[in-house]
Amino acid sequence: MVERAAGADRAVESVFREEHGRLLASLVRRFGDLDLAEEVASEAIEAALVHWPVQGVPASPGAWLLTTARRKAVDRLRRDRAYAARLAVLQVEADRARPAPPSDAGPGDDLPDERLQLFFTCAHPALLPEARGALVLRCLAGLTTPEVARAYLVPPATIAQRIVRAKKKIRVARIPFRVPDADELPGRLPGVLQVLYSIFTEGYAASSGPRLQRLDLAEEAIRLTRILRRLLPAEREVTGLLALMLLVHARRAARTGPGGELVLLKEQDRDRWDRPMIEEGLHLVSRALTGGPPGPYGVQAAIAALHDEPSDFASTDWPQIVALYDVLLTLTPSPVVALNRAAAVAMRDGPKAGLALLDALADEPRLRGHYPYQAARADLLQRLGRLREASEAYRRALALVGTEPEREHLRRRLEAVERVR
Repeated sequence: MVERAAGADRAVESVFREEHGRLLASLVRRFGDLDLAEEVASEAIEAALVHWPVQGVPASPGAWLLTTARRKAVDRLRRDRAYAARLAVLQVEADRARPAPPSDAGPGDDLPDERLQLFFTCAHPALLPEARGALVLRCLAGLTTPEVARAYLVPPATIAQRIVRAKKKIRVARIPFRVPDADELPGRLPGVLQVLYSIFTEGYAASSGPRLQRLDLAEEAIRLTRILRRLLPAEREVTGLLALMLLVHARRAARTGPGGELVLLKEQDRDRWDRPMIEEGLHLVSRALTGGPPGPYGVQAAIAALHDEPSDFASTDWPQIVALYDVLLTLTPSPVVALNRAAAVAMRDGPKAGLALLDALADEPRLRGHYPYQAARADLLQRLGRLREASEAYRRALALVGTEPEREHLRRRLEAVERVR
């Protein structure tokens, strides 16, 4: 009996993780209210934890949860007629504005897959940027509010407030639960991709804390991007983003040492890289770059591929990487892209050429609080033997750095410079 109950608990957890977004999207589409959908989805999960250990896991667990959640929603609306009337008006307006899209669910699917609408709702430009990622993790990934708070390294009350305000904005502004039209999609999709990439970036290179990487967060971003690619298979930038994530995440085991210390790319043990993940990423890069002009994520993925393909750091094709950064600068001109290009130029043409490009960026406001800029300058100054200036740049970088492994790495570099001054 204990084993059966444990098996049921695992089944509920598995279904919840894989189907939570689909369940929530179906409920929002049916009832037009995100709060109600979340509440009855949670109640359906609780009901499953009670019934499945006794009755067994149903053949179609997702459909069971959806049916149970719908019943609970109907019961709640019957008890609160005023609430039901408000939802009915909103639903009629939504249906008039946009007929229900056809489901892409096959005969064996438990739930219709309407997560694409939920992606665009959670990442709507009318919402504050800090709320979009929180909503995506809460609604599509199924993380609890405390788990989302840990992802953003802020108190749970702060995240709860952001989510409440975002939901209110969706309700008051009547943000539609729909996929943008074909003519709107190019303007809206980058916002969705940016949310996913921001989640991944925080996992790959944490902004603060004791660890360099937060692998669970990076892997959640990859899982969500896989879902988005299944829903939008023809969008090459979705493919490019997934390729970029895989090619970068493939190095995860080699990026830190036994004590969690930072290991630079040129010092990493490439035998520890995830070769199957790299192969998948390389395949996706070719698809992202085929069939039309390249997009920013496709170009970034191509750069990551050039880092991953060689068997050693010395074989890196720096001229090709610089050329790709030139393309990226035309697509998304930004000081950060220019910084990365300068670092690549330093590898191609030497530290003096790279430093000249970095110095030209000195007045860029976005780089003033960006520690990698000061760290890159410090490294090039050190390589040129300008040790006093290198020491000053390392100190400026230390004042800005976020995680302890990066801070310790900079301390070691600073100590090495000051020993030979």
